[in-house]
Amino acid sequence: MATTNPSNKPVTPSSSSNSDSAKQRIIAISATVIVILLGLSIFLFVKNQNLSKSQQMTSVKLDESEQLKAELEEQYYQALSDLEEMRGSNEELNQLIDSQKEELAQSKSRIDGLLRNKRDLGRAREEIKKLTTQVEGYVAEINQLRAENQELTAANVQLSDEKQTLETQLTSTIQESEATKATLTAQNEELSQEREQLAQKVNIASVVKVNNIEVTGLKVRNNDKRAKKTKANSIDELQVCFTLTENNVVEPSMERFFVRIVNPLGETLAIEDMGSGVIKSNDSGEQIRFTKAEEMDYDRSSANMCSVWAPNQEFQSGTYTVEVYNKGYLAGSSTFTLK
Repeated sequence: MATTNPSNKPVTPSSSSNSDSAKQRIIAISATVIVILLGLSIFLFVKNQNLSKSQQMTSVKLDESEQLKAELEEQYYQALSDLEEMRGSNEELNQLIDSQKEELAQSKSRIDGLLRNKRDLGRAREEIKKLTTQVEGYVAEINQLRAENQELTAANVQLSDEKQTLETQLTSTIQESEATKATLTAQNEELSQEREQLAQKVNIASVVKVNNIEVTGLKVRNNDKRAKKTKANSIDELQVCFTLTENNVVEPSMERFFVRIVNPLGETLAIEDMGSGVIKSNDSGEQIRFTKAEEMDYDRSSANMCSVWAPNQEFQSGTYTVEVYNKGYLAGSSTFTLK
């Protein structure tokens, strides 16, 4: 039923209705703001979580890179130290160590390049593992070479000892050989001297001695007949005759006799174109000029032999000496005088 207004004024909405409407608007706006703020908070929370995860991953990567770098530095310098400790007096091994250090430096430089790029940490990790294997291979190679060198050194020492022993034995053998050689040489020289002495004795014994040496001065006449003369100015030839004595030591053979005529001045009568020459004296070793040489088929028995010297020169007066040589020894001598 309609409400009557006793004062007859127009009827308006009450103040409580307006208040409720305003409250509703405020509530709606607040709710909207709250929803917006809630959404924004959720957005910021999610974004913050993602950023935090990204930062954590970046931090992990940074930590891993530093860790790998530190591991690389440690392994590298430890490897250098290990290699350097293996350095010694062997020049070949020292050169190998220097070469290995250069290869390690190249490997480290390559890994450093990988570590600067965060996307290559996996490859860097693999390269560091390879570096470890590389160093182990280096050490094993050096140890093997050192062992081989030690074996070679031991073998060289043994060979040196054996060489020294052999040299000592060789020296002793050489000394013994030289002593034996000296003894044999002395014995050979003694035997040689004995042989020479025996040969000399045999040679002396085989000398055919001569005696009865007679020298006759001859004058050649126009009819080619010869007459004996004693005056030097009338003599054209000297005939030297002598007797060969018996010698049973000599084998029958052709024997050669050297006649030497020495004038009163001590000069040997000699003309090379007439058969004169020089023989060696087996007694003194001196060279002796002879006047003429004669040969005879000697049969060990006594025989006469003559030699004629016709120089077509004048003879001097005085005492002459006649010597007859056989086999280098004086076989007989005599003198004669020309007036």
